[in-house]
Amino acid sequence: MEEIVMIYFVEDDNSIRELVLYTLNNAGYEARGFERPSLFWEALKQEAPRLILLDIMLPEEDGLQILKRLRASSATSKIPIMMLTAKGTEYDKVIGLDYGADDYVPKPFGMMELIARVKALLRRAEVVDTDRDYTIGQLFVSPSKHVVRACGDDVTLTLKEFEMLTLLVENQGIVFTRDQLLTKIWGYAFDGESRTVDVHIRSLRQKLGACGGLIETVRGIGYKIGEDKYEKPNI
Repeated sequence: MEEIVMIYFVEDDNSIRELVLYTLNNAGYEARGFERPSLFWEALKQEAPRLILLDIMLPEEDGLQILKRLRASSATSKIPIMMLTAKGTEYDKVIGLDYGADDYVPKPFGMMELIARVKALLRRAEVVDTDRDYTIGQLFVSPSKHVVRACGDDVTLTLKEFEMLTLLVENQGIVFTRDQLLTKIWGYAFDGESRTVDVHIRSLRQKLGACGGLIETVRGIGYKIGEDKYEKPNI
């Protein structure tokens, strides 16, 4: 049985939305349309799609703002996003791609071209989305299996602790500021304090034991995963 690929389309123009949904459904995808961003966000809480098609000029919230929020959240940061918009100047395309869009299709566009680009984007996403595991010294992290082992022992983490550890491990050597970690883990509009990050880092270090030393504090900036100089635990 073939896997059903869910696609979300945010577009306030009824005629365009219905035509695109009809085309996608006839092409074998399961497509859902939303005329307002608020409806899209509600649906996203229930089910994450494999691909998002996004207009820019929308009521409530413009498409670029939606794009930034999606890219800032660890839960949606890797979902492929295609912009479908009447804003077709080179400047608009550069802005959309800089904000994290994977493709940019100016209106008007043909339905055959749209389907071809949807297929191409989904293929690229499958190639990039490999089930990679990470081993740094005695620390093992499997994002796809949601498994963490430190010095051979399984470690139980909260969701936010796991997301933070995964982000740091996937970007070994890169320093993240507290604000960047708040944005990427808690979401673009998170209202909390940077102390939230420090509390979670402290908890992570404690749970990881000897491997906790891999999480380095960069004074005045933030945190990173360092080299595996802590590979051998103290016995």
